[in-house]
Amino acid sequence: MKKPILYTLAAIATLVVLGIGYLWLTFASPYGYNPAGDLPDIDDDATYSVFVYGTLTEPWVRWLVMGRAGDGEPAKLPGFRKDELDLKPAPGAVTEGEVITVNADELRALDRYERLGVRYERVELTLQDGDSAWVYRLMDPLVLELSDEVSN
Repeated sequence: MKKPILYTLAAIATLVVLGIGYLWLTFASPYGYNPAGDLPDIDDDATYSVFVYGTLTEPWVRWLVMGRAGDGEPAKLPGFRKDELDLKPAPGAVTEGEVITVNADELRALDRYERLGVRYERVELTLQDGDSAWVYRLMDPLVLELSDEVSN
């Protein structure tokens, strides 16, 4: 009777480890991420404000991606509405999220997580309080299709 329980626990532990490994390889690791060459420069001595509105509002996700959870401050982005994994321009709309402050290495980790230049672009936008922050937005599908055609 004890062996089936041990096998079940071993199977669950294996699935958890494989799942975490998959998530790390997919979202946090540099492996398999080949960004375009024309990405924005990152100054190693600077800190950056990043407006997050999705999975990165969760401290545990930030910890997995950047190596620390950091403190998120509530923030609002006017003129955009959240649309699944993206922000769409929408006059009068306001998207609620958080602003996190990151260093250069953490910004690079966020760029890998968001697959900057492959899936998302990083744009500087003005928040409701007048401060500016980097915001990740899905790249235009037409741009993605054209880049696929050029690379083939």
